[in-house]
Formats: sequence, C-alpha cells, structure tokens
Amino acid sequence: MAIAYSSRRNKGRMPAASARKMGTWKLAYADFLTALCAFFLIMWIIHGVSAGEREHIAQQFGADTEPNVTFAVPTENAVHSIADQLRSDIALMAYGSSVTITEEPDLVRIDLSDMAERPLFETGDGRLNASGERLTRLAGRAIALIDAPVMIEGHTDSHPSLTEGYSNWELSADRANSARRLLIEEGVRETRIQGVAGLAHTRPLLENAPEDAANRRISIVLVIAPKSA
Repeated sequence: MAIAYSSRRNKGRMPAASARKMGTWKLAYADFLTALCAFFLIMWIIHGVSAGEREHIAQQFGADTEPNVTFAVPTENAVHSIADQLRSDIALMAYGSSVTITEEPDLVRIDLSDMAERPLFETGDGRLNASGERLTRLAGRAIALIDAPVMIEGHTDSHPSLTEGYSNWELSADRANSARRLLIEEGVRETRIQGVAGLAHTRPLLENAPEDAANRRISIVLVIAPKSA
C-alpha cells in the first residue's frame, strides 16, 4: 500500500520536522469499495437479461458476439454426448414428460410436447402460451452454444382444425415459426436454422394414439455431422 509523507521546516535553523504518515489508505480503501460495488452491479445486470439482450449490449460496445462452441469438431460419439449434455440441464428437464430427448443417426431431437397437465398451446392457436414460451426459451438457452445446424418442426394431433381456411398445416407451421423466433431471442444464431416446417398430424409422437395431446408439439432437431475422415 502506498504511503505518502509530508514534512515541514520550522523557522530558523531548526532541522525539518520528522515525516509523518498521511491517511491515504482511506482513499485506496474507498476506491476498492467503489470497484467492488461496480462489479456486483454488472453481475446483477448480466444475470437479469436474456442471451439475446446480452448479445445486443455486447454489440453496443463493439464486442465479439460469436458464442463459444461446445462441439466445434463432431466426434463419433457427439450425438450421445450432446444428448447427455441436454439431459443434464436441470431447468429443461424440470418440465418432465413435456420434454423428450432422443438420439438418431447424426441427429439429436428435442420434443417439447403439449401435455394435459401442462399445455404449451391454446386450442387452435399458432402461438405458444406462457408455459410454452418459457419452455422453448429454456431449450434455446440449452442449445445456444452447441454449434450444429437446427431444424424446427411443428406438429398437431389428428383432430382437424375448427377454423375455416386454417388447417393443421398452417397451424403447425405457425407454431414452428413461433418457436424459431424465441430460439433466436435466446441466442441461437439465425444462420444455424436450416429449416422450419409444419408437418400437421403426419408424424405423431404416439402412433397408437394420434389424437392425444402429446402429439401437439415442437421438435427442435440438431443435425450432427458425421466425423470427417
């Protein structure tokens, strides 16, 4: 710690008075407290904004907003590793049966299903409700740092739409696009999204019960490239 000294010379031929310590440590301590308060303020601000908002703030200051890549070079077991990473996401898996993660050759599929106890959509509505929006945002945060192309699919059950001129095809496509917008807001780069499709009731999650509510869902598909030779 720096210590400042001062001295004074008495009148006449008396030698200079001995140097004495000043209270500059108080200034240094005040500076430390100010920096500490600023640090906690920044941490509080960062904690309270979404990934999309953080990216916007970073752009304002000229920062590089490219996210760190979790799996930049796919390996032979990348599909399994990514699926396990998603299954370890406590917030995402807290939705229980509303979330299904499956592994396929070169794909990881995340199904966000409309369950009777926790509906994600209102009947006949192409928009996600509040619960569906929260779940889709959690999925967006979970995949934001996984550098893989993304496909988004919207699905309905087999019950026909009751709105004239608005079939299950339009309904499922609107639901998929609703999810796409939320994923982008949560930090999924738009360039990663390779397709958005409305598949109506053609691919039920429960093949033996196509009318079941669980078939109304959003599928987020991560395309994992095979290992290069």
